[in-house]
Amino acid sequence: MNYILNIETATKNCSVSLALNGKTILCKEIAEEGYSHAEKLHVFIEEIIIESHLDIKDLKAVAVSKGPGSYTGLRIGVSTAKGLCYALGIPLISLDTLAVLAAAVKQNDGLIVPMIDARRMEVYSAVFDQNHQKIKAVQAEILSEDSYSDVTETIYIVGDCQAKCKTVLTKPNFVFLEDQVFPSAKEMCALSFAKFEQKEFEDVAYFEPFYLKDFMLNPK
Repeated sequence: MNYILNIETATKNCSVSLALNGKTILCKEIAEEGYSHAEKLHVFIEEIIIESHLDIKDLKAVAVSKGPGSYTGLRIGVSTAKGLCYALGIPLISLDTLAVLAAAVKQNDGLIVPMIDARRMEVYSAVFDQNHQKIKAVQAEILSEDSYSDVTETIYIVGDCQAKCKTVLTKPNFVFLEDQVFPSAKEMCALSFAKFEQKEFEDVAYFEPFYLKDFMLNPK
């Protein structure tokens, strides 16, 4: 039995799930303005292990959302995942945060564009087809009225920047899925198990989050 712990901390959502062979058993998550990852993450992990009546040594791997996203959130999630993998001697799996967000979309037509809010009109985005296959790489882009103007298919927008997207992405083929705001560890379960079966593991000692852009302190 392949139990995998999944950790998602790339956005305001602090999310942890336990999966058995790719199926979600338990998930605990909370999205707060103040980013409660440091306080909640280890509590959620402990509660999930206790409530599932598992020994933590039963875990076969730990999966973590690698980014892009919040610098601090990613550091907390990745360092926790690496610590567990090192202590337990189990593999580390990393997942593209935007792929996790896109996985929540169940529509079977058009394109999926998950977006994570950056600053001003900038977002971190990628494009996936209806089968959740990435067809445009992750990028940092500035949104404008001309964004995706060459696409005639339905475009499903998910993520935490939908309010500002609506001010410029006004063409009728844009569909905003307002109930799908943050990536969740629930959506990581099938993705992490697929990587587990293919033995697509990271080097625990050297793995770093995918920040996409260098971290910068806000100027005073």
